[in-house]
This record gives sequence, structure tokens and C-alpha cells, in this order.
Amino acid sequence: MTQLLDALKWRYATKKMDASKKVAEHDIAQIQEAVKLSATSYGLQPFKVLNIKNQELRQKLQPLAWNQSQITEASHLFIFCNQLEVTDRDVEEYIELKAKISGIDTKALSGYGDFVKVKMKEKSSVEMEGWTAKQTYIALSSALAMCAELKIDATPIEGFEVSAFNEKLSLNEKGLNAAVLLAVGYRDAEDGQQNAPKVRKSIAQLFEEI
Repeated sequence: MTQLLDALKWRYATKKMDASKKVAEHDIAQIQEAVKLSATSYGLQPFKVLNIKNQELRQKLQPLAWNQSQITEASHLFIFCNQLEVTDRDVEEYIELKAKISGIDTKALSGYGDFVKVKMKEKSSVEMEGWTAKQTYIALSSALAMCAELKIDATPIEGFEVSAFNEKLSLNEKGLNAAVLLAVGYRDAEDGQQNAPKVRKSIAQLFEEI
């Protein structure tokens, strides 16, 4: 069995974090790198991740997240935000970055850039928000996998008032939407969930050959 599979079997959605234990910054850097390297459609990365270090702010956010203890007890709290729209300038910045890293002229990528711009314009605002949210969740998955490999506990949290988070953090004004939270830290010894068996459907149920 591979190291990743072992790690995924070890991880679980931690309900109670040990507030006294902090994740080392070099490990946080690896989690950030995993998010950076995550797959996204067209390579656009239409999301931003907020690292909420201000404990007073986290206390204010906790009631907006059903008073879940991980909001304040976790070593780190990340808010994965999807962009509300992808503009022509977003595409142009990606093309410029791709050209720079690949060592080619931006003109060689102009056709691709125009294609992506057209595809973005085809989406309604509702479709766009749904699409960028999907890209954000792929990045979340990369963060979860890296946490598991590092034996760092992580809990994805959808139980929060999105509009209230957006207002509190002025996200809409920045063209962002709070999609999902990720509490990162170390499990408390008293968290009973850590010994619960992992419940998953079988491979036969999940996969179908056609």
C-alpha cells in the first residue's frame, strides 16, 4: 500500500483540536505549495486562500460557523474563496505568466488566451460562480492530501453562514466568495471521533465499468 493511501486511511474530520499544539511554518508552507500545484481548469487558479491568523477575528467568525470549536482551537484556519468572475485581465495575466515561465513570446499563446476568454464569457454569473467553486474544491482536496501525508489533522467545514463571512471579511467587494473552510492542527486526545472506523462505500459500489 502506498504512503498516500496509508495517510488517507489515517486522516479523519477532526472534531476537537488541541489548541496548545501549533503546526510548524515549514509544514504550512508545504500545504500552501500543494494548493499552488493543484490542478485547475485552463490553469487559471480562480481562487484565493485566506490564512486567518488574527485570533480575535476567529472568535468573531465562530458564531457564524455554528460555534464549531475548530474555528478557534485549530492551529490555522484557512478560508478557501472562489472568484465571482474571471475577467479578460485574469486570462491575460495567466498568459503572461505562462509565457514567462515557459520562455516563449506571449504572441505564441494569444490564440489560446482568446479561446479561454470566449469560454469565460459563455458562462452566466451563476455558472461562473459554480465553476470557480469547483476549482476551489480541487485545491482543498490537495491541501487535505498534503495534511494527511504530513500527519497533520485537517477538517473541511461547510457549516458556516457564507453571506455573513463574505460581509465580515468584505469578500464580495474583492470579487470573492467564501466557499469552504479548512481547520488545520492536531487532534485533541479526547476527540472520540479519532477511533471511529472509517465508513466508505466499496470500490464495487463507487466504480462501474461500461
